[in-house]
Amino acid sequence: MSDLVKVESPLQHADFAALSALTTEGGVVLREDALLGHVNLRGNAQDPEFVAGVAKALGLALPLAPCSSAQNDDTTIMWLSPDEWIILVEGGKEEATEASLRANLTGHFAVSDISGGQTILELSGDDCIKVLQKSTGYDVHLDNFPIGKVVGTTFAKSSAHIRRTGEQSFQLVIRRSFSDYIWLWLQQSSKEYGLRIAL
Repeated sequence: MSDLVKVESPLQHADFAALSALTTEGGVVLREDALLGHVNLRGNAQDPEFVAGVAKALGLALPLAPCSSAQNDDTTIMWLSPDEWIILVEGGKEEATEASLRANLTGHFAVSDISGGQTILELSGDDCIKVLQKSTGYDVHLDNFPIGKVVGTTFAKSSAHIRRTGEQSFQLVIRRSFSDYIWLWLQQSSKEYGLRIAL
């Protein structure tokens, strides 16, 4: 018997590969960053040993400022609350990431692999900010949302963690159970600008 487990994006049925060939223009570009490793980390940000242990385990300093994030070639860490972060790694590396954290942390902390419960949608393009403004009550004006900022907020009557990744690009970290709804919402809310699917 094979030890391999088949995993699928919650939006596998949307067939983004086929949709990407249908439209080459649009003011909003949508891409699913599927099957990444998502690791939830809880701990005391005031404890220097905890902070140092995370940096040793991940090779990346823990972002401590509210609504901030940190990133290198292999890992992204998003601040979620004063004692909680989400760590994104390449799919398949979540187990090693969790093991490294457990090996380097002491005292009170919690590490959980939540990869199967979430996915990431990336929005970009000239009109993506307009779609975000339709979708959330949070002030996503670019002057209020510098690159690297991350917020947890309502999104289309659901919820998401929104992170700005570039001049005109954002990540939406969404729950698996809401992915269909948010996918349909994004199709509808971007109609007037044109929606292009990217791979």
